[in-house]
Amino acid sequence: MTKKIIYSLLLVIGISQFSSAQFGFSHEVGAFVGPVAFQSDFGERRDLTTNAGNTGFGVGLVHYMNFSYRAECNCYTPETYFNDHFKLRTELSFTKTKLDHFGEWAEKQSLGGQQLRAMDGEAKVTDIGMQLEFFPWSIRQFTATDGAWGPFIGLGAHYNFYKPNVRSSIGSGKITSQTTGAIDDGQKFLNGAVNNDGGSTWSIVSSVGSRYKLNEMSDLFVELRWQYYFSNYVDGLSPDQAKYPENKVNDWNVWLNFGYIYYLD
Repeated sequence: MTKKIIYSLLLVIGISQFSSAQFGFSHEVGAFVGPVAFQSDFGERRDLTTNAGNTGFGVGLVHYMNFSYRAECNCYTPETYFNDHFKLRTELSFTKTKLDHFGEWAEKQSLGGQQLRAMDGEAKVTDIGMQLEFFPWSIRQFTATDGAWGPFIGLGAHYNFYKPNVRSSIGSGKITSQTTGAIDDGQKFLNGAVNNDGGSTWSIVSSVGSRYKLNEMSDLFVELRWQYYFSNYVDGLSPDQAKYPENKVNDWNVWLNFGYIYYLD
């Protein structure tokens, strides 16, 4: 998996560098960190304790292609709507979330409730991808004004490498499809419903946020992001959707990021 991450990162960097060499855009680099709320087959849908309990953290590095400015000549690019309102973001990020069962069924004083409470997990995900960000206000005007705000929305695609770890304090502790400690009253976690092997998948990423112009060469930003995976095994669980329609939605998460951006000469 490490080799796949490295190859994917080199491909993304290569695309960015090729575009820069061909078209002469300027660059920005930065980092961010923030809490993550993970929505999965752990817990109960639309349950406040699940939403508040299954949280973790995310960190990341970002690179932006700034179409409005050319660093090599210290000059603006031709003024077009696209150049003055869009940036292309490349990202490498990592999230880690602790997962537990919450809600009505886990609280029941029954064998099934006990088995659900005995289960816990962890989802680790490494993201590599791009998204296009739209700034409704002028990027040139924002860049030239200290203390300015620059709201944005973004949409893109990431390739994700995930590694779940589902456990139970009942039985052997390591959950497989044969582990009795992983079975609730309806045998929900039998027959391939648990998979700790890990893998990779695509995801859609959308975000809304704003930059704050700290000084000539740097910005702060805050961002609220929604990410939807094209897999239901990111958390390690995928019960039979025909029997358990409450688990029919793939895994997804919400991030709240705080970051710093530096403009390269």
